[in-house]
Amino acid sequence: MRGKLPYPRWINNAKVQVLQTKLSEDGEPVETQLYSGPCNYDEKSKQVLDKERRLIRLSGRVVIEGDIAPGQQIEGLVRVAGVERTIFRTERPRNPDGSIFSTELELM
Repeated sequence: MRGKLPYPRWINNAKVQVLQTKLSEDGEPVETQLYSGPCNYDEKSKQVLDKERRLIRLSGRVVIEGDIAPGQQIEGLVRVAGVERTIFRTERPRNPDGSIFSTELELM
């Protein structure tokens, strides 16, 4: 890790799988695993508005140390705590030197 986390590493106690989903030529969804390992999982739910001004209920947030997919857009689903959740939004906060600090996924 390049930077220092604002929380201790022992708090990353949830196991997560991040899967990129794309459609194949046949129209079938193809899942590619981007990350599998520890994360900080928060099940706090909240409501936000999407682009079309519809009310969306978010079911949690996953914070993973570092950049799990450099140069790629992350879309798909997350398997955490035995449940599959869809990725609503992705954030990649940066360190002062410009490197990626963490990957933060908001889940529906």
